[in-house]
Amino acid sequence: MAKDHFERHKQPWKADEAGQLRVLAGKGKGLKEIAKSLNRSEESTKDFAKKNGIEIAKKR
Repeated sequence: MAKDHFERHKQPWKADEAGQLRVLAGKGKGLKEIAKSLNRSEESTKDFAKKNGIEIAKKR
């Protein structure tokens, strides 16, 4: 997979993205779903959530 697969790769998170992440996580959405709707990699989403104390539901 090409490194530039995610257009937003390595871009700083914006406040509205952080807000959207909080809302989606609050609704119990899984990492894959949240990352996709934010157009971010799962890795980036997970790291950002962790740094900001946002719990993402573990989907089985």
